[in-house]
Amino acid sequence: MEAINLADLYQLPLLDWASIEDKLRSGVTQVPGTGGPKRHTCWLSTINADGSPHVNGVGALWADGCFWFETGQTTRKGRNLARDPRCTVAIATQNFDLVVEGTAEVVTDRDTVARLAAAWAEGGWPCEVDESGTALTAPFSAPSAGGPPWSVYRVTARSAYAVTTVEPGGATRHAVRNGSVRGLRRGVWE
Repeated sequence: MEAINLADLYQLPLLDWASIEDKLRSGVTQVPGTGGPKRHTCWLSTINADGSPHVNGVGALWADGCFWFETGQTTRKGRNLARDPRCTVAIATQNFDLVVEGTAEVVTDRDTVARLAAAWAEGGWPCEVDESGTALTAPFSAPSAGGPPWSVYRVTARSAYAVTTVEPGGATRHAVRNGSVRGLRRGVWE
């Protein structure tokens, strides 16, 4: 991993990836009604067929060094990702803002889908694995997710930009050196 200090002009320190990932792993709730600084929205940006951006809030979670989200494959974001998997996921937390650039792919491994369904359910969304074992269903989801079944997507990161929102400040780009990543783990791109 290569860390580039984007705030060197102001002589601010590099942001440590391990502390960013620790916060993501500890959870950033998206549960409606939690309000205040402890409620966060993840934003997914995809590329429309005409090259323009498409941005939606998604119920993403951080697990295994990656962002994960779910949506119907026939939604605009699902169709965009089928055509061009490049995307970004962004989130603002109380201590930092983060943008992860990478590619998204549908994950159909039954064990992975089941594990993520359990994580979303633990977070307050009552989803479960559908009868195929490779997608999700629930009594409800975000309107932009379309109707069930919802596919699970993994975002494999190329780079991450973090900007602190508290003193002493700082901004760092964490980038891949070898071009082959599965995610960020303990501050190391794998």
